[in-house]
Amino acid sequence: MTNISALQTDFESARPPRVLLVDDDRELCQMLSEYLSAEHFEVTSVHDGGDALAALQADDFEIVILDVMLPSIGGFDVMRKLGASNTTPILMLTARGDDVDRIVGLELGADDYLGKPFNPRELVARIRAILRRASHRSPRGVPDELAVGPIVLNCGTRQVHVAQKLVALTGAEFRVLELLMRSAGQVISRDSMTEQALGRKLAPYDRSIDTHISNLRRKLDLESGTNPEIKNVRGSGYTLTCAHA
Repeated sequence: MTNISALQTDFESARPPRVLLVDDDRELCQMLSEYLSAEHFEVTSVHDGGDALAALQADDFEIVILDVMLPSIGGFDVMRKLGASNTTPILMLTARGDDVDRIVGLELGADDYLGKPFNPRELVARIRAILRRASHRSPRGVPDELAVGPIVLNCGTRQVHVAQKLVALTGAEFRVLELLMRSAGQVISRDSMTEQALGRKLAPYDRSIDTHISNLRRKLDLESGTNPEIKNVRGSGYTLTCAHA
């Protein structure tokens, strides 16, 4: 009897990741819901930004797939209303080749983006990469704390403090900062940062890492010439420099 109860507990804890799909194209939502369900995701579909905000208030999701172009309340407004305190990863859907939408979305807190039209297999790969990184914790729940100058990053609680002040970062920004802090003083290439922090290969004209770096400089108040500083090493990548690193 005990074994049966244990099996039931394991089964319940292994429930499929919950996905909130937000797109006003109902046929696309139906197709993606069927595809994602077959890939062992639990999908809830809504077709407007207002409904998305209501769903996020009423329930918990592991990830949000959010289209930029929505009736009533658009995707960007949804991210603005969620604010910097939002901890649910967001994968943004944009028009193919629309760099402005991608940059704005990343600045507002999106973890990644995918241009329409897209291959559902790539969507699944992006979702799994985001969830793998979002679920990262230090072994056995022991907080792994990194400190560079006034910046303190706690891998267990997923929190960042600067001079003892809590700074709200998106999941992608946290992972980029963690990479920089673990290799403080060393140059990390954009290719490597894209693979390790975003879970994908660096594509031509992909400026995601540059946008995340810009956001980190602003949120952490790391202006040029300060200590520490995130430096762009032309043709090589980025490095976090600090006299006490």
